[in-house]
This record gives sequence, C-alpha cells and structure tokens, in this order.
Amino acid sequence: MRNRQARTATFAVFAVQGLSFATLLTQVAALQNKHGLTEGDLTLLLLVVPVLAGAGSVGAGALAARRGSRWLLRIAQPAVAVAVVAAGLAADVPQLVAALVVFGLAVGAVDAGMNMQGVAVERRYGRAVLNGFHAAWSATSLAGALWVSLAYGLGLSLPVMMAIPMALAVAGSLAAAPYLCTVEEEKAETTVAAASGHLPWGPIIPLCLAMGFLYVGDAAVSNFHGVFMENILFAGGSVAPLAYGAYQAATLVVRLGGDLAVRRYGAASIVRAGGAIATLGFAGVVLAPSQPLAIVAFGLTGMGLAVVAPQSFSAAGRLDPAGTGVAIARVNLFNYVGFIVGAALVGGLAEATDMRVAFAAPLVLSAAIVVLARGFEPRSAPQPKV
Repeated sequence: MRNRQARTATFAVFAVQGLSFATLLTQVAALQNKHGLTEGDLTLLLLVVPVLAGAGSVGAGALAARRGSRWLLRIAQPAVAVAVVAAGLAADVPQLVAALVVFGLAVGAVDAGMNMQGVAVERRYGRAVLNGFHAAWSATSLAGALWVSLAYGLGLSLPVMMAIPMALAVAGSLAAAPYLCTVEEEKAETTVAAASGHLPWGPIIPLCLAMGFLYVGDAAVSNFHGVFMENILFAGGSVAPLAYGAYQAATLVVRLGGDLAVRRYGAASIVRAGGAIATLGFAGVVLAPSQPLAIVAFGLTGMGLAVVAPQSFSAAGRLDPAGTGVAIARVNLFNYVGFIVGAALVGGLAEATDMRVAFAAPLVLSAAIVVLARGFEPRSAPQPKV
C-alpha cells in the first residue's frame, strides 16, 4: 500500500512538472512577439532558465541529502507554477526576466527532486518503472500544448491561457506532496562508505553526455518549434503548437511501453535505437517542405529522445545504491548543460544562417547518443572512494 501511494504521488509530481513546462515553452513565440525580442535577444533570455536551473539542481541535491526531496518539492513545485503565471503577466522585459529567474531556480529543484523520488520508488519496486513517470510528464506536456492551441482558437489572452493550467498544477502538487517518499524511505540500506556519496565520475560520464546531447535536441524543439513553424513554414498561432504536441505525443507513446521494452531488450539497446530515430527525425525537420511533414518530423524526434532521460536516471540510480542522490544530481546537471548549449547553439546558428541550418546541430548530437549507448549496460555499482 505504501509503495503504491508513493508511486501515485510521484506520477502526480511528474505530471504537474510536464504541464508547467509546456505551458511556458509553447508560449515562447508569443512572448517574443509581445516584447519585441529578436532571435538573438530570445536566445540570451532563454539561457537564463537553464543556467539558474543548474544552480537550483545543485542546491536541491544538497538540501535533499539532509531533508529529503519531498520537503524540497513542497516548496519548489508551486513556485514553478507561480513563475509561469508571472511570465504571462509580465508587462515588460525586466518583469519577464524576474519571472524566468524564479522559474529557472525552481524548475531545477523540481527536476532533481522528482527524479530522486522516481528512482526511490523504482528501487522499492525492484524493477524498471521510471519510464512510466516520464510518460506522465509527456502526457501533461501534450495536454499543455493542445490547451494552448485550443485557447488561441477561443481567443483567450496570454495571461489567462497560462493561469488556468497553473491553477491545476498547484492543486495537484499540494495534493501529492504528503504521499511522496520520506527522507528515510529514499535511503537504501548500505554501507557507511557507500552512503558517504564519494562516487567516481567514470561510469557516470556516458550517462551525463547522453543526457546533455538529449537536451540539446530537446532545447531545440522546446524553445524553437514555434519560431520554426511560424517563420519558416508560416504556420498560424493555432498550428504552431502542434509541432510540440506531436513531439510530446510521440514521447508519451514510447514511454508508456518503455519499461516493458527495457526489461525485454535492455537499456543500452533501447537508448541506441532511440538515438538513431531522433537523428532521422531531426533530418526530417531540416528538410521538411510543409507544415504537416514538419509536425511528423518533430514527432519522430520525440519518439527517439523519449527513452534517454529515464534510462540515464535509472542507470545513475544503480550506480548509487545508497540512494544519496549524488549520481542523479550529477546526471541532472547535464540536463541544463544541454539546454544551455542547445539554446545558444541553435539560436546562434539561426541568427547567423537560418532555422533549418540550426536544427542540423541536434541531428549530429543525436547520432552521438548511439555511440554512448554502451554506457547504459547494466553493471555493478562502483566502489566508492573513502
């Protein structure tokens, strides 16, 4: 019963985070137009979020080690929702920057905390379940994208269309928090040496690089799908969010079956196949001659990238049998490294050339994930240094 409660609550936390993230990122083009930002301005502004999220993730690791990730999520997750609403209400660029500062710090803390909860639940169940949590994230991200498309059709203002889903997010977060794993439940019985958190970097590096390359691609899609659809393929406000919707829909479908696939074929094979499919998807984006084909191509990128993050966190959890969160925090940091590089690289290339050329960068890095997949092979936890 207790395991089921913790698992259900963790599903809710992932779902709230997906909804919050999608509600903001599907409005990047709208915020750009509202504040008259160039693509260069937008790139610099988007860098604020992952830089601060990295700081939030590092801080989350330190706080969670003492007080647990449940305590952390109770504070940080409602803060994410408030920041999203503030971004929609921002009357000028300084107000928008302030909202993004809060969003970045809080979203980093939530990303680390929810994956700590997910790995703790997976450890308690003794089998792969982390893909299911990430599927919940994808489901509500898809719902967020579809909501934006509908809200444009209804003629709702930007603040209203961002505030409605965030009211649901706050309610869901507060309802789930009491049932998450406690700090005692997150810890595993192990030796004092293992619990000290002195884990070697070597086995974690392939996971970190794969996570970073994944989020270069995710940053390209999340930050620039609307700009690509509107500026390159001349999509309207109700059509452009469908690219992100296709990305999240494909991600959801893959993650729903991801745990079963991992149990049958192994994490390394699944990650290898995902990298290859994502490479094909980004090639489709670069070459897409029409809006429908571009939407399909964005869906393929989601299908391929979907498996990388859950398996990175799951593999990190296996390398940290004490449940200290050290390995997870390290891998999660590359989430933001990838997002920073992705925003700068894709935005910079778009500014210098055009958006089609810019999407060639995540194409190359997705192919590199295929090579890194061998680092996801099951292995014994490394002996910590004391």
